[in-house]
Amino acid sequence: MSRRIDIELTSSQPDGSWTWRAAGARVPKGVLDGGILPEGARVGDEFKVEVNQEIDGITVLSVVQGREKVERTEVLELLVGDEPFEPVTQQLAKKERGQRRDRDDRGRGRRDRGDRGDRGDRGDRGGRGDRSDRPAGDGGGRGGGGDRRSRPSFTPPPEVPKRPKAKRLRPGSARRNEVLAGLPDEQRPIAELALQGMPAVRQRLREENQRLTADGKAPMPEGSVIKLAEDLLPQLRVAEWLDRAEAAKRQIEHLDLRDLRSVLAAADDPVVTRDESTRALASELRESLQRKQEEELQLWFGDITTALDVGRVIRALRLSSQPPKAGVPFPTELAQRLAAGANASLTPTDGPDRWAAVLEAAAFSPVRSLIAPTEVPATVSADLTATVTRLGPALPQVAALFGIEVPAGATMPKPLRPTSRPKKAPPSAPAPPEA
Repeated sequence: MSRRIDIELTSSQPDGSWTWRAAGARVPKGVLDGGILPEGARVGDEFKVEVNQEIDGITVLSVVQGREKVERTEVLELLVGDEPFEPVTQQLAKKERGQRRDRDDRGRGRRDRGDRGDRGDRGDRGGRGDRSDRPAGDGGGRGGGGDRRSRPSFTPPPEVPKRPKAKRLRPGSARRNEVLAGLPDEQRPIAELALQGMPAVRQRLREENQRLTADGKAPMPEGSVIKLAEDLLPQLRVAEWLDRAEAAKRQIEHLDLRDLRSVLAAADDPVVTRDESTRALASELRESLQRKQEEELQLWFGDITTALDVGRVIRALRLSSQPPKAGVPFPTELAQRLAAGANASLTPTDGPDRWAAVLEAAAFSPVRSLIAPTEVPATVSADLTATVTRLGPALPQVAALFGIEVPAGATMPKPLRPTSRPKKAPPSAPAPPEA
């Protein structure tokens, strides 16, 4: 099926054909027969053409005559009067929030000027009355006060200060640059490619030989280049590891344990291990890793305990699923306390959102087998049912409580990825009063 596009002529070929590309872009592009172009066509001219999209590419069928621009000769005449010019002034209306604050201030001033003792006599008219005799959560009889009085009050637990996040490794390049500077100029490009791996050297060598052959020049000997890259690779790997290890030593106090472990894992490379300059530094880094793991472990236990002390059960469950070292046994006493706090947060009076948040955090905690609520919530929403179904392989006892069957051999769930907070919808206009 043909369609129309705008193209730009890029070059003229000796056989009468022209190369083209999409107007204002690099692709699509191709070759067209010069016989379909109008006389006087030049490089850079743009045309609207009819093309046919095929498997092998785009074939230009014909040049389509575009619409000619019509130049308008009519001009509006600007009439200037004899009267002097008077500028227009405007005054912006105050914002709603400011108006509400002004109304509150005026109302507060009227209340201050009046006799406060008289307002206590209006209790028979549904007024405020004495606040000291009202229970917590009382709506004062205004706008459905009965429902507001029955609404449970909730005081959020205090915030727990978060520990500063560990910093990622920022390696230098002094050792690598020192090795590259000591090489001859003709070997330096090969050494830089060898740092990317031998497949990169072979790929670049293949491309360069194809280009030299196309230009009629002698290709480079593949065996000699590969042998040179293999000879340079050991000292390059050692220099690269030393750059990372020395940077890890400088940043050890605030370094992420994942980066420190990756540096030590690279130290087990036979090429790196055979070099004497790496052994002492690798041993020093292993001692630092052992010390930092013990410190991080104690801080981890302390953060979980602090979160439980202030009633932040969900945060404690999430922290328990992020140990500083894999395979660390969780203390029995702390596990029982964490499980008890989680079970206490799963009561029938709690809402489905609360249940879903607690179960989502408990499913990946080391105490997930101890999560055993006694009753389902009074309100079971569709989202809560979907959450229990997804977390069923990790919390089979909770799924059984909801009457959800977990298939045999079901895969364990994965934690949900954090999503961006949705934007708040603009406030809707108030509904008109009923007649």
